[in-house]
Amino acid sequence: MFVSRVSSGVPVTRRGVLHGLLVSAAAVALAPVVAASLPARPPRPEDRTFDEMYHGRHLLGAKTGNSGRAGAEGGQWQVTVDGRPLHLMRRADGSYLSMLDHYQSYPTALAAARAAVDELGPSEHLRDTEAKGSPHHGVHA
Repeated sequence: MFVSRVSSGVPVTRRGVLHGLLVSAAAVALAPVVAASLPARPPRPEDRTFDEMYHGRHLLGAKTGNSGRAGAEGGQWQVTVDGRPLHLMRRADGSYLSMLDHYQSYPTALAAARAAVDELGPSEHLRDTEAKGSPHHGVHA
């Protein structure tokens, strides 16, 4: 009979090793089943649409996925400030940059939209880049 001793003095047998391997294999086999049976995670704040007034400006945002469904995973944000598009860029770390400030990142699309309003001030508006074929982009007074 094969018997070995570990540094703690506890004997290790073939039966004990086989038992440990079988328990480990069962855990690996059952892990996907257990993970699939867990309830779906609630949507995070950055996954939801928003429609709010912030400093007198109307912020509207919806996340569209590959299928065009609002709130879909892995999609892009369609954000407007007073009905004019605010282009956001997603960074590798999950934060957002706006077209108004490429140096500061924000944790959510809503935070980036609020920062854009703060950057615009009360008298400036986003330029609707698709209107009138104008070659100028960005902000105008």
